[in-house]
Amino acid sequence: MDALTTLLDLPEEERAGRGLLHTSAEIAQQPRTWDSTLRVFQKHSSALAEFLRGSGFDNASFPRPIVFLIGAGSSDYVGRCLAPLLRRLWRCEVIAVPSTSLLIHAEDWLIPGQRYLWISFSRSGDSPEGVAVLENALRRHPDVRHIIISCNAQGQMIRCATRNPQAFGVALDDFVNDRSLAMTSSFSNMVVFGQCMAYIGDSTRYETIIRQLIEAGDAFLPAAADAAAKLAEEPYQRVCFIGTGALEGVAVESGLKVLELTAGRVLTMAESVMGLRHGPMAALDQSTLLVAFVSSGDRVARYERDLLQEVMRKKLVKTQIAVCGSSKLALDGVAERHISPGIQTAVPDDCRPPVDILFGQLLGLFFSLRCKLMPDRPSPGGAISRVVQDVNIYA
Repeated sequence: MDALTTLLDLPEEERAGRGLLHTSAEIAQQPRTWDSTLRVFQKHSSALAEFLRGSGFDNASFPRPIVFLIGAGSSDYVGRCLAPLLRRLWRCEVIAVPSTSLLIHAEDWLIPGQRYLWISFSRSGDSPEGVAVLENALRRHPDVRHIIISCNAQGQMIRCATRNPQAFGVALDDFVNDRSLAMTSSFSNMVVFGQCMAYIGDSTRYETIIRQLIEAGDAFLPAAADAAAKLAEEPYQRVCFIGTGALEGVAVESGLKVLELTAGRVLTMAESVMGLRHGPMAALDQSTLLVAFVSSGDRVARYERDLLQEVMRKKLVKTQIAVCGSSKLALDGVAERHISPGIQTAVPDDCRPPVDILFGQLLGLFFSLRCKLMPDRPSPGGAISRVVQDVNIYA
């Protein structure tokens, strides 16, 4: 029995007492929820395709709109995981822009006369910044079109979308609306919906990919759980996550998961593989766990191998872990341990985030338990909450 299943098999009373009612189950449920999110997309696909055509994706004579992927915290990192895929398949500029930046500096982001499509991601749909950004844009920039993806059908952002013809709202199934503080299945399912949108012109291709993702996720969960539980027994004080392209988005989200679930008692950093040398490498020490999300592509993986070899040669960290899309990648001598689904998934790197993020989430879970915290409520002093509160919005 793997370490995650062991937690799930605890008596309900014990899980409640340890703050484990939601987080462990929400991590574990993810692969089987991705097919449900595909079905939600299929239900809306025709209307969504029509909305995209009306947003400027139907006329080859004019440049396509600039696409903003908008969210705060984990919802922002959804966008960072999706931007490379959407840019490649939609053939237009796609930029992940935090709602926290748009709230204050929206006019600095907008080019007069340029067409825009804003795609907002939000678990609750009630984040003060996300709601304010949407409402302000609808009022001040009526030519901007909006797609809202949320896990809460009753949230303000979905309700706002239903009242405005320049907005299109989709609520995912309620069971991916995570009840725990830290987003896990909400995150991966919003990424999956975004991938569905990327492949809206080739849905048959994505149906093949989603089956591979589900197979990979099911195979990866037990191995990743055992590895994370074992690593959490060690006295790491820092974790550094690195990745390239969409996997850099996974690295950033993984860093946030460990930080949130340990109440900052385990410090984290995230960086691109190539960017680590340009200053951040100075923060690595013998209390650091380095987690590299390694590309399945030979050319990119060569750069990543070189970086990992350099870190190992300089003895900069205590342990190096390589998370791979396939067990066939040759990484001997550059990491103490390799973790992969153990199957040849043939999934492109920019579709891997739903699977790879499982390891970051599991590290957060088991480090939280090591810190004697309650993963469902890991902020004993109330520094953070499930939905951000007390944000003043100024006109």
